[in-house]
Amino acid sequence: MTNAAETSTRAAQASAEVRAIHRRMLRRQRLGRAMTYLLGILLSLWVLIPIVFITSMALTTPAAVRSYPKSVFPFLPFSTATMEFFLNSRGVLPGITNSIIVAVITLVLSTLIAAPAGYAISRFIFRGRDVFRLSILAVRAFPVVVLSIPLAVVFLRLNIYDNLFSLAMMHTALALPTTILVLSSVFASIPYELEEAAQVFGCSPAQAFRHIVLPLVLPGIAAAAIFTFVLSWNEVFAASILAPLHNRTLPVQVLITLDESSEPYQFAGGFFMLIPALIFIFFIRRYLFNMWGQITK
Repeated sequence: MTNAAETSTRAAQASAEVRAIHRRMLRRQRLGRAMTYLLGILLSLWVLIPIVFITSMALTTPAAVRSYPKSVFPFLPFSTATMEFFLNSRGVLPGITNSIIVAVITLVLSTLIAAPAGYAISRFIFRGRDVFRLSILAVRAFPVVVLSIPLAVVFLRLNIYDNLFSLAMMHTALALPTTILVLSSVFASIPYELEEAAQVFGCSPAQAFRHIVLPLVLPGIAAAAIFTFVLSWNEVFAASILAPLHNRTLPVQVLITLDESSEPYQFAGGFFMLIPALIFIFFIRRYLFNMWGQITK
């Protein structure tokens, strides 16, 4: 009876210790999850608060923008007067048109070049492939200031200085390394056995690519294209060096008039340059989650 009681007591103590360890593990797990959520909330606020502030200042009256202290409640009073003032300012509408033209040309050129390059890197094994990848990434490591001045001299000699297409070529050179690497990862996520199976059933390599691979990589291509568009739309340094006179893009126009512009102009300009990124991210958010392909090995 004594041994049975001692055994029962030890079992109860062991069970209590197990429950205590389990409770401590649960507390640590909940604390870690709470810290993760807190960090995510802080990072989200770090990004969202400036965007909300700029948007609220752009969508109110110029008098509210100049007032101090600012209202606690955003978008009060709500008005489009600040945006109308910005759009009616000298050089803004031509700058918007130039930015759209340059961004679209950059998107088309970078996609046409990066898609075959990414496919070749992901599908073919050749000598120096890893060195080629590193060389592509090394191009992006060059500062824009190092490239802009020599290119400006070359463009002047070729009589293509202050030209939208030459600026688009510069933006394409800046976007290509990242676009190629992203698309190579997208193509690598599609098993090559799918193409082989299509060729077994009578497809040519081109038909296998068109009917099998291309539909699967379209989300990744869309994400890379949107990244290229936003990069070109927001780029200011190369544009201020290569097209500063008659073909200014919107960021260059805002930058040049920044010292003499009013606060409503500055807030409206910042909001207007945010619009493409916000719109495109909203519409392709479901593609961004699948940008590495819909099928993985």
